[in-house]
Amino acid sequence: MISASQSLYERAKRLIPGGTQLLSKRPEIFAPGCWPAYYREAQGCEVIDLDGNRLLDMSIMGIGTCLLGYNDPDVSSAVISRIQSGSMSSLNNPEEVELAEALLEIHPWAEQVRYARTGGEAMAIAVRIARAHGKRNIVAICGYHGWHDWYLAANLSSTDSGGRLQDHLLPGLEPLGVPDGLIKTALPFRYNHLDELEAIVRQHPDQLAAVVMEPTRHDEPVPGFLEGVRKLCNQAEAVLVVDEITAGWRLHHGGAHLKYGLQPDIAVFGKALGNGHPIAAVIGKREVMEAAQSSFISSSYWTEGVGPAAALATLTKLKSVDVPGHLKTISGSLRGGLGDLAKRLGLNLRFSGHPAITVLSFEDPQASALQTLFTVRMLAHGILTGSGFYGSWAHREEHVDRFLEASGKVLPEIAQAVENGDVLERIPGGVKHSGFSRLT
Repeated sequence: MISASQSLYERAKRLIPGGTQLLSKRPEIFAPGCWPAYYREAQGCEVIDLDGNRLLDMSIMGIGTCLLGYNDPDVSSAVISRIQSGSMSSLNNPEEVELAEALLEIHPWAEQVRYARTGGEAMAIAVRIARAHGKRNIVAICGYHGWHDWYLAANLSSTDSGGRLQDHLLPGLEPLGVPDGLIKTALPFRYNHLDELEAIVRQHPDQLAAVVMEPTRHDEPVPGFLEGVRKLCNQAEAVLVVDEITAGWRLHHGGAHLKYGLQPDIAVFGKALGNGHPIAAVIGKREVMEAAQSSFISSSYWTEGVGPAAALATLTKLKSVDVPGHLKTISGSLRGGLGDLAKRLGLNLRFSGHPAITVLSFEDPQASALQTLFTVRMLAHGILTGSGFYGSWAHREEHVDRFLEASGKVLPEIAQAVENGDVLERIPGGVKHSGFSRLT
């Protein structure tokens, strides 16, 4: 019997191009035909799907948005209060001023703030401001920064199958719909490869508007890398924009750039800032941010009150609890326990990235198939798991223990499948999609 979630997803694929609004939430990314596509309720680190199944989320926690956990009571209370008082009107909400003051207190190097409601559009705002400030066009990029034209333009001039962005999270992104006129306006360089940025600066000394980068995603900066980036920006008179949308508050209160002592010209926050409610912020130095006045950057729903109210409540709670320390402990327990289980069974299981942004992968020719089988079997134990783990404040050791107990029952079958060579026969819906895979 088909589940309610699967039935609804079949309808969705006929009505919505791609089936979902976010690539990372497609069931095919996890386990085709098995992953529950929709939820009815979410609380803490548990969700209830449309069939009433209660599931422990040991996967992506809303793509890293719910750092405090789903439906955090303090954040929800602030949101409900703002909704009951009216979330939109012809006037501006005062929370946006309070939020600006709170953000600037945490980041003394910054002086002004603009808001958006998603990380991708906030990055587009930041790049627009940087280009307006220097009256230049070219942007050097390092990391994943969303779906907008300015970013995907990097793949317009690609001659390889993966695209020039293949080292920046999602390989194979076609720049269809991105104007050809943007060719060579976005130039990628790899993290910890300062020489690649140096080459861009040499080739475009008077045309480089900005260097846009994640201060970290999976790797620690090698000595001198971030300092070198800052120095090159100073030499080229280019704006340094740090994308804190993913790393954000997970590694350090206020962002990873503070942890590493990096002073940018602009920093962009999203995802965890509103703990599941749409809000993003672009903060920066006054001399750079004022360029927003000479461009057109404006949108009706950037003025609604729920986002700022949620962000204020989130920042208040983040200030009172050590979330980065908690994530390091929780993720460390998961890595240690799962790693020991895999080692005893002879499975090559690899963990990469910061503990707070854990990436899990099987080192095997059939890695995707093994990951799919693991996901499917863990679902039978009421646990959502995939190729990564975004811990949250709501996760406790008891949740890790439950995850490890279930893994202890599932991993032996994985090992047996490797030994027998019959992993594909054990997966009911087929192997999960890797990267950008179009639905048919």
